[in-house]
Amino acid sequence: MNSVLFLVMRRMRRPLIMLICAYAVAIGGLVLIPGEDDQGQLWHFDFFHAFYFISFVGPTIGLGEIPYALVPAQRFWVSFSLYLTVISWLYAIGKIFSLVGEPAFVRALSETRFRRSVHSLSEPFHLICGYGETGSLLVEALCARGWRCVVIDSSSQRLDDLELAELPVDIPRLCANAGDTRVLIEAGLKHRYCHSVIAVTNSDAVNTKIAVTCKLLQPERMVLCRADSAAAMENMASFNTDHIVNPHTIFAEQMALAIRKPHVNELHRWLGARAGKPLKPPLLPPTGRWIICGYGRLGQAVRRYLDANDIDVTVIERDASHFSDNNSAIQHRIIGSATDPEPLHEAGVESCQGILAGTDSDADNLSIVLTARDINPDIYAVARQNHFRERELFAAAKLPLVVDLNRILAWRMLPLATVPSLDEFLACCRSQEDDWARELMDNLRALTGDTSPEVVHVPLWGQGSQGLCQALARRTVRLRDLGGHIDGETIPVIGLMLKRAEERSLLPDPETELQPGQQLLLATVAHSAHRLEWLIKHSNHWGSAPRSHALAAVSP
Repeated sequence: MNSVLFLVMRRMRRPLIMLICAYAVAIGGLVLIPGEDDQGQLWHFDFFHAFYFISFVGPTIGLGEIPYALVPAQRFWVSFSLYLTVISWLYAIGKIFSLVGEPAFVRALSETRFRRSVHSLSEPFHLICGYGETGSLLVEALCARGWRCVVIDSSSQRLDDLELAELPVDIPRLCANAGDTRVLIEAGLKHRYCHSVIAVTNSDAVNTKIAVTCKLLQPERMVLCRADSAAAMENMASFNTDHIVNPHTIFAEQMALAIRKPHVNELHRWLGARAGKPLKPPLLPPTGRWIICGYGRLGQAVRRYLDANDIDVTVIERDASHFSDNNSAIQHRIIGSATDPEPLHEAGVESCQGILAGTDSDADNLSIVLTARDINPDIYAVARQNHFRERELFAAAKLPLVVDLNRILAWRMLPLATVPSLDEFLACCRSQEDDWARELMDNLRALTGDTSPEVVHVPLWGQGSQGLCQALARRTVRLRDLGGHIDGETIPVIGLMLKRAEERSLLPDPETELQPGQQLLLATVAHSAHRLEWLIKHSNHWGSAPRSHALAAVSP
């Protein structure tokens, strides 16, 4: 039974019984008491007319002595009935007001509206579990790319922030524990248009529960999970969670990649950024000696990747217990607070090239980098920003690199959720040489200028590419033919990857003949994805005659 109806029936049971009894007594008495007609003959109300009479007397909406003037006994009974029914109505109305203000009823009403909103969705959507800083960034970015979202969070305050956010569409939202199976089902886990489930709560246990629930109930549903510990990552991987993202590891990996292959790292940033955004200056962290302040999960991950690149590292940590399991792996470690100059001097900050302030305190991190700069003005300072509201302070510090784990997590998950083959392409890029990435970046810059490109995944099957597939059955279509003119505007494209089954081809030649069943990963200018998808979908664009090769295409 509907929870709202169930709650109404349960709370209003006693007032309804009281009303029924009051009307029964009033109607019964009126039927039994005899009256006199205009001829002096005795007469009785029948049940229907007695009900009619009490109906307008009970709520005091009127009173008339019909069909004949009442006798004193009838007037006494009608007066008694009036007070009896009015008291019953007051009791029932009071219960209604009490029910409307009851938190359980408000929650039931909210859940009912939420279920209806989710059920009425008729386009693909992402189910976001957790609306913290990462969740809010993901929702904003997905809406900007034309996706629908459904949000679950245990904090009503954060959901109020979602309601106030200036988003182009209304987002169905529910204040509940996302680890609850019933909640996930109500949020659309089994909905035919649910594209993916993204678990970004701040609890590894809840994220794991979400992943387990999805894989048991809907194994084909794509699941992306945040994991802050190695144990949680192993646990999630054991039941085939599609994508597990650890923000600490992601940052450490990017930092090591920026040191070893700066152009490959820049290519990652360009393709992972929101389309049309200005390209940021390249990250060029030094390859000399580094100091890591704070040996938590971030510090440990960065230390592992720097060690793998044969970079000398000194760790400063005030809590000696953080070294208990890693004594053999750390050659240079200092017990103390890096906010004081003494430990920095002891670590050799004067001759050090880079410093990472990675503690859980924003104030401590800023203090560390400012102290280090006083001693060594040329040092490459990196600081962790724990809270989004402190971004102005970190911007004022003019650091070459700020570690915002929520933003790192969001921008890693976004392409995984919207363009799955992009992650595969970037994984292949990491094995390429830096010159290969630099050449591709030159071609991308020629395509989009100083803004980040838009990446589009095109499967050559199904309704989405119906027009192109019909053209492939009639004639030869080459990769460069995908660039076309719509409404007088040119859509230039670069082929990033051509895939068929397990066979991948990076930067395929523009003369490559396309075949049904292939998957394409294309780069184009910002806000051209929808026009490119329209061109591929509609058969009238391709015609029956061979197309001219005058269509624009940029060759890598």
